[in-house]
Parts: sequence; C-alpha cells; structure tokens
Amino acid sequence: MLDSSLVKNNPQLLVFVPLFYTVWSDSILTPSEVSTLEGLLTSQQWLTETERKFLLTKIDPKQPPSVEEFNSWKAAIAEVANNSQSGDTLVNLGIRLAALQGNGTITQTLEKVRPSLAKIEATLGFISHEAVFNFLGGRKTITSEQSTQQNFNVDELSKILDGNQAEIIRKVKTFLSDPEFTYVGPGDLDLYRKRVLQWCKFLAEQGYGAMAYPKEYGGSGDMSSYFAIMETLSYHDLSLVIKFGVQFGLWGMSVYFLGTEKHHTKYLKDIGTLELPGCFAMTETNHGSNVKGIETTATYDHSTQTFKINTPNEYARKEYIGNAACHGQMATVFAKLIIDDTDYGVSAFVVPLRDKKGKLHPGVKIKDCGRKMGLNGVDNGVIYFDHVVIPKDNMLDRFASVDEAGKFASPIASDNRRFFTMLGTLVGGRIGIPRSGNAASKSGLTIAIRYGDQRRQFGPEGGSEVPILNYRTHQRRLMPLLANTYALHFALQYLTERFLNRKEEEMQEIEALAAGLKSFATWNTTATLQECREACGGKGYLSENRIEVLKNDSDIYTTFEGDNTVLMQLVAKSRLTEFRQEFANMNVFTILNYVAEKAKTGITEMNPITVRNTDETHLLDPEFQLNAFKYRERDILTSAAKRLKRHIDSGMDSFDAFNVCQHHLVQVGLAYIERIILEKFIEQVEQTTNAECKVVLKKLCDLFALSQINKNKGWYLEQGYMEGVKTKAIRRMVNQLCWEIRQDAVPLTDAFKIPESCLAAPIAVRN
Repeated sequence: MLDSSLVKNNPQLLVFVPLFYTVWSDSILTPSEVSTLEGLLTSQQWLTETERKFLLTKIDPKQPPSVEEFNSWKAAIAEVANNSQSGDTLVNLGIRLAALQGNGTITQTLEKVRPSLAKIEATLGFISHEAVFNFLGGRKTITSEQSTQQNFNVDELSKILDGNQAEIIRKVKTFLSDPEFTYVGPGDLDLYRKRVLQWCKFLAEQGYGAMAYPKEYGGSGDMSSYFAIMETLSYHDLSLVIKFGVQFGLWGMSVYFLGTEKHHTKYLKDIGTLELPGCFAMTETNHGSNVKGIETTATYDHSTQTFKINTPNEYARKEYIGNAACHGQMATVFAKLIIDDTDYGVSAFVVPLRDKKGKLHPGVKIKDCGRKMGLNGVDNGVIYFDHVVIPKDNMLDRFASVDEAGKFASPIASDNRRFFTMLGTLVGGRIGIPRSGNAASKSGLTIAIRYGDQRRQFGPEGGSEVPILNYRTHQRRLMPLLANTYALHFALQYLTERFLNRKEEEMQEIEALAAGLKSFATWNTTATLQECREACGGKGYLSENRIEVLKNDSDIYTTFEGDNTVLMQLVAKSRLTEFRQEFANMNVFTILNYVAEKAKTGITEMNPITVRNTDETHLLDPEFQLNAFKYRERDILTSAAKRLKRHIDSGMDSFDAFNVCQHHLVQVGLAYIERIILEKFIEQVEQTTNAECKVVLKKLCDLFALSQINKNKGWYLEQGYMEGVKTKAIRRMVNQLCWEIRQDAVPLTDAFKIPESCLAAPIAVRN
C-alpha cells in the first residue's frame, strides 16, 4: 500500500488509498486534477506538513504508482469492499481500511474529519457508489441480467406465419436441406451458374416450377404455393430465386397470361420442366421504367405471315436479361408492333434465341453482362436482334393480334388501357420480389440477433461482460427492423390474397398496392441488411457469415421490377385518381359527411388533451395508432391534390406540375402503404387466438406503429396533431418496447424456421 514509516506511525493516511486508486485508475492525472488535489490535500488541517508532502508525492504525474503498488492498493480496498452496502462511498472504504491497520481511536478521529474528506470526493466529481463497484466481484445490473426467454410457443407462431401454405413451405425447406443444395462460392462464375441451373432442375423435377400453371399443362394451378415456394427459396440463395423466377415466373407466366391456348399447348409444359429455358426481354438500355417508350420493333409482313424483330439502335438493345447469357433458348420479347408503317404500341412475341446445343439463331447477338455486384448465379445478358424473322403465331395475342386480313385487332379499344392491362397481368413479379426481400431480411436478422445474444462486450465495473443485444442502442438498431419484417410478412400475405382473388375492377388498386409494398419492403431489406452487417461488426463483414451475399444479392431489388421511387409515384397517381373519383361521385349528402368526418377528427384527435396525451394505454391503443396513420395519409393526399391543382390552374403544364410535386407524391405513396401495413398487422393481432403469440405480436405491432410515428414526428408536430410532450413519450415507449422485445427476439427469429444449412453463418448456426 502506502509504503512509508509515516503510514506505519499514522495508519490514518490509508484513508486516502481509495481516492488515490480511483484518480489513477485511467493511468493519467491531468494538470487540473493535480491542481485540485493539491489544494484539497493542503486544506486538510489535521495533516502534519510532513504527511501532507508525503501524500502530494502520490499524485505527482512524474512519479506514477508502480504496477505492484497500484495492484496492492486494489487488493487492500477489495478486502474492505466485500461487505459494502448500497450507497457506500470511497471515504467509507478509506476509513475501514485505516481502521484495519490501527486501533479503535482511528475511526473516531477520521469520523471527525469525514466532511473534509467527503469534500475531496465530491470536488473530484466521483459517483461514489459507482466507484465502489470497481472493487466488488460478481456485480449484477438490470442490463446484465436481461436474457432470452421463452414466452411463447415458437411452433405456434410459425403456424401463424406460414398459414395455409405450411405444408409446401415445410417440403421446400426439407428439400433445400439436402446436401445437393450445399452452397458454392461465387468465385467461379461458370461453375456457380451451372450449379444454380442444376438446382432449378431439381426443383422442376418436384413440380415446383410448374406449380402455378394449369393442370392440363403439367402444373397444379396453385399460384399461392408458387409465391410461397419463391419466398422459401429465398432462405437459400437469391440467385436461385431469380433464376427460378425468370424461368417459371416471368418467362412462363408471360406466355400463360399474354398468350392464348396455342401458346400454352406449345410451350408451357416444356417451360415447367425446364426443357425450354427462356427469358423475359422487356428492359432496354434506354428504357427501363418507361416500357411504353421501348424502341425494339416487330414489323408485320402479311405476304409471308411473319414478323421481323429488330433492334434499331445500340440503345434499343435488350439489357440485363436473365437467362440470356448462357441458358435461354427463347424469350418473350416486348416490341412495338408495326403494321403498314403504323405503330400500334407495345406487344409481346416469342422469339428463338439459340438451339438446344447453345448455338445462336441467325440475327441474334448476345453479350454476357459478366460479373455483377450480386446475383452472379444468374446469367444476365444483352440481346440484339437483326431483323429476326418469326412466324405470326409467335405473337402473344391475348390482348392484341393481327387478323386474317393483316389488320390490327384487340378486344380492348383504348391503347392506354390495353397497355396497362397487359402489364397488369404481370404484377405477380412485384409480389414475389418483396416476399423474397423480406425473407432475406429474416435471414439477416436471425444471424444478427443470434450473434448479439451470444457476443459479449463490456459490462458493469466489477461484473461480467454483457451480451451486446442487452444494450439499448443495439436494441434500437435491430428490434424496429424485426417489427418491420413481421409487419411486412402479414401485409404481403394480404397483397397475395388480393392478387389471387382479384376482380377486374380492383386491378388498379392491386397494382398500386403491389408497387407500394414492393418499394417499401425492398427499401426495408436494404436498410435491414446494412444494419445487421454493422451490428455484427467485423464478423458481419466476413463472407462466411453470409450478410455480404444477402446485401449484394438483394441490393438490385430496389430497382428491378420497377425503380422504387418511380413506383411510389405510380402509387400516388393511383391514389389521386381514386381521390378525384371519390369527390366526382359525391352528392351533397356525402360531401357533408366528408366535411363532418374531417371536423370530427379536429374535435377528437386534435383537441388540447389528445395532442398531449402521454398515457401508456393511449399510446398502445391501436385505434390511436391507426387514426394517426390515416390522418397523415389523408392530409398528405389532400395537400398533394391541392398543390397539383394550384399549379395547373395557374397555367403550368401537367407534366411540369407533377415534376414539381414529385417528392410530395412519394410521400403520398409511403403514407398509404404504411397505413395498409399497420392495418393488416392490427387485424392479424386481433384474429390471433393463441394468447402468448398474441401478446408478442401486439408488442411488435406497437413497435412498428410507434417507430413510424417517431420517424414522422416532425410532420405530426408541424400539423399540430401532436405536441412535443407526446412525441417524447412515444420515443420513450419505443425504447421500452425494444427492451421488452429483446427477450423474445431470438425465439421470434426461430419462428421463421430457416434451415440451419441455409443460414450457414458460423456466428449463428446451431449444431
């Protein structure tokens, strides 16, 4: 300890040991600390001048304590700290330490000078009970004690997630666990592409590729199972998902939905068995989102009953076409139909690319896109057509055809309606992609949450290290994303059901819903996987832990099947159309009802009590949450409509008006989609009969709702819909929900039942 004859003669000096240890604990004394300590020691009137000089040598930066001396201080303090009580101080420890070395009078003497000693402790800014913990072993705190619990039956929650597709999901997961589906490294591009093709063949042999096709063409007529298969495959390899989707979805479904019986009979069975690999050739170098502007032409020659498919310039080439570089033998090609020099708009045609031996057909030129940021198991290519001749029957003629006289014919008179009806039949791609992206989010969250539950870092002084998932910041990073993923799962199930049971008059709404959910879900996937990578630190950066490949493979999801920002504007335009129609069809009574409803909102939701209400029961009330989302949705839609009308009324061209309001329109789309997601999550919670599952789903639903409100709190404050006291309470509640959901987080990811062979991350796999 304080090695000096002075101390032996006066053990009272040991009272300073806990203070000295604490000030030296970070191994450095700053000039201001030295100055403060010198002044405080000098003010201790009970010390002799010799004792004071001796003590000042113990705070001399030029003569820091040796390792041996420092450790002896700690050992001595620990001996008297074991019996510490709550609220103990460094002065108390010092008095007890001095008493051990002296007689009973030492304690009495030091008690007299306790106030001046306490002044030293206070002036140095020590939090006494925290400093005392430095010397205690086995310290426990609320943070260190938090852990994973089993508050609900994982199998029951899995049944809720899988719904009526549980059996096909189980079969596909079992299939993916077979050793034939062992991962291959993406380094060898040729090997990787061949393996992905082989995996697709394995799936086709099981009938999974043709699942959605009618029974008479080798399928099961089960579109619902097809979507479930696509989502489940996403737990394995996203290149497989896209290859599978291009072959059996885009290529096969375009033939099915855009063609007629002659095409179905000729092609569908071979497509479903992968005897006829094919492509979906819509996107051009100069035209991605604007399909109506594509430049590839299909010129009809009535004398030969043929079409000539042609790429008129370099920028009209078909680009980024899946299956094109290596395996595709045919393609559905979207081109402008030209008859007698008249452009009849975009139609679809089946065009041969190469024979079964891989030799390109005359007039077809294909370049390999090569290695990409991700999805390197898919052979994307660029296709040029040089007046490729195809027979008249190769036109997919459900919505447009050439009649016996060589004239254009269509059951839909309007060019615009025909075009959007044709594209609307292909909306299934905007259902499969977000479901696939959400599955990738589930994989990333499972890896990150399992790792966070196991990985220990830091901890309270005197205690053991703590799982990083116990830290509030870590919870705030991952728990809202887990809630988003659950919310999107149920919303995408709703979208799938709407699409499968669609009616013609509902298609515009379903297309907008699909576009919006595709955007929201894939943006969420990108954000989720980035956060998961960061939450796993360096381990997340290692390829072996799979977040890298999940990030890279899913990144394209935000722009294919439609650029997300463009799609959100499509959603907004659909909402504006409905808004206009709603008012156009209103009579005087419905207008009065609408005005009354708006007034009711003003009275009930925006009165001084409600805008400041911070009660927990209020914040967790689904009616409050949904009303807040609905108000935001309606207000943004109304203000966008007014803004557009104001610009157009002032003489601005409608194209320019929409351009000026683009950011506003994206917010219209987001507000609508957020409301739908919450609405469907609330409905799921209400219809869940298992009490334990219902409790945890309610927490996730609350977290989703309040996280979105917290994200948009600036808007709510601007509108006067909430006051600062309420948005602060919402932020606190988000923190509390993250804390509570943490204990359920691992079981919540277990409920996804991702096969361990698919998860395959060493930091997360259970043996």
